[in-house]
Order: sequence, then C-alpha cells, then structure tokens
Amino acid sequence: MPNPLRRWPILSILVGASVWGVVWYPLRMLAALGVSGTMASALTSATACVFVLAARRRSIATLRWHWLMPALALAAGVTNLGFVWGAIHGEVMRVLLLFYLTPAWTALFAHFILHERLTWAGAGLAALSLAGAMLMLWSPRLGMPLPGNPAEWAGLAAGMGFAMSNVLTVKTVRELPGMKGEMRTVILFAGAALFAACASLFETMPAPPAGAQLHEAAWLVLGIGVVLGTNNMLVQYGLARIPANRASIIMLFEIVVTALSAWLLAGETPGPREWAGGACIMFASLLSSRVHRNKNAPESGDDSDPDRRNRSRAMV
Repeated sequence: MPNPLRRWPILSILVGASVWGVVWYPLRMLAALGVSGTMASALTSATACVFVLAARRRSIATLRWHWLMPALALAAGVTNLGFVWGAIHGEVMRVLLLFYLTPAWTALFAHFILHERLTWAGAGLAALSLAGAMLMLWSPRLGMPLPGNPAEWAGLAAGMGFAMSNVLTVKTVRELPGMKGEMRTVILFAGAALFAACASLFETMPAPPAGAQLHEAAWLVLGIGVVLGTNNMLVQYGLARIPANRASIIMLFEIVVTALSAWLLAGETPGPREWAGGACIMFASLLSSRVHRNKNAPESGDDSDPDRRNRSRAMV
C-alpha cells in the first residue's frame, strides 16, 4: 500500500507551481494602484526576505564573504525583475514561454562556469528550445523571430537569469557546502530586492497610491511577500524529497496554470503558433530533466545529491 506521506512532496511542488502561475495577477493589481513593476519587485522581494529570515532564523548561519554570493544575488535580481516587469506589461503566457528557454541557457552557462562538456544531447535540447521560441515569435510582418516588445525581452532576460542562478546554485553547493538552503534563499530574495530598487531609479514612476489605495497596496505587498517566502520553503521541502527529474516535470504545471489564469483573468488566449512553440519548449524541458538525471543525479528521493538539494526558484 503506497505511503501517503510520499504525496506531500509532490503536492508541495504542485502548489508552488500553481502560485507562480497566478502571482502575475496580484502584481498587475499593484501596478493598477500605482506601484511600478520595479518597485513591486523590490517591495515583495524585501518582504519575502524578511519573512524567511524571521521564520528560519535558527537555520541561517553566518558565512565568510565569497564572490558567488553577489553573483547569485545578481542572477536572482535579473530573474525576478524580468519576470515581474514582463508579466505586468506584456502577454503573460508569451513572457512565461520565453522564460522557460532555460535548457538552452543552462547548457551554455554550465559549459563555461561548471566546465561541463556540451554534449550532443545538450546541444539538441538547446536547439529545440530555441526552435520553439522562433516558431512562437516568427511573423511575416515583423521578419526576424525576435521578442516584439520590451516585456518579451524582459521575459527572455528573466529566463537567462534563472538558468544562471541554477548553475551558480550548483557551484555554490560545491564550493560552499556549509551554506544551508535557507541562506541561499535569503541571498536570492535580498539580491532581487536590491536589484529592483536600483532599477526603479531609472524608471518613470507613476503617481504613488494614496489614502485607501495606499493601504490596499501595502496589504498586497505584504501578502505577496509572505506567500512567496512560504512558497519557496514549501518547494524546497519537495525538492529535497523527490528525484530531480520528477520535480522538473511537475514544475511544468506552472505553464498550464498560467495559461488558464491568463485566459480567465486577463482574456489572453494563446494562438496556434504560441501553442506549437510552447510545446517545443516544454518538450525540451522534459527531455532536459531526463538527460541531467542520467548524467548527474541519482534516482532517489533522499537528500544525497547536493547539486539539486534545495534548488528552488526564489523569484518574483
């Protein structure tokens, strides 16, 4: 008889993917109240950082300075700001699909940073991901299959930042084995908050909320920050207890939730090219999880693989 406790890690990752699939909507609500995308990213990330610090203060150890810490923070900042800004100002489904071009960027970054040999399988997955993006972005009127607006460029940059943060997380685990997952989470959220705060200096600010709108915006920021902090720790719980390839497949549930939420809440319906390109990108992600499992990760549900332990998306 199957152990019901084994369902909790899977459920935790499903919940995490669902939260990431709908978080764009309260961010748009913040934008409607006069909180720009950069400030929304900064405020919600700072709130999540403080929440994780308060919730797991006993697990967070003080570490000596290492160049990987600011590098990881910068990658998280690009990921966070790119996704938040793109989801607010663009078609959220297209932004997310561009974000999920991570197999292409991961293969490239791992080759130069982790000194992993770029295999034919890795190159093929990168090509499949990029082909899906080109199919989705190609238009006879626009010519070159490139992102058509700043929001789509932001989604593309966010995916590159996410791939870089994953690669740097692996390098951090190898070079700083004493750093716990909670500390990496704090660094990711702190980097996202600082990067977005700096970026807000270069963005034209809308009229700030006042009166009742200010209270509503404050509660939204607090709620989003606490939810994201809790969500990150919840996903870490699942990632530490199920095989990495299964986790990667479950995380693709985010695309399904995003497609449904974008249709129901914003009336955004992907066209045939978006579905075809998205299918290529999702297929590449599925194959990528299997390739990396065969190459690196043991097929086990324990915490024995340090390269994937506590690997989570501390973003938004």
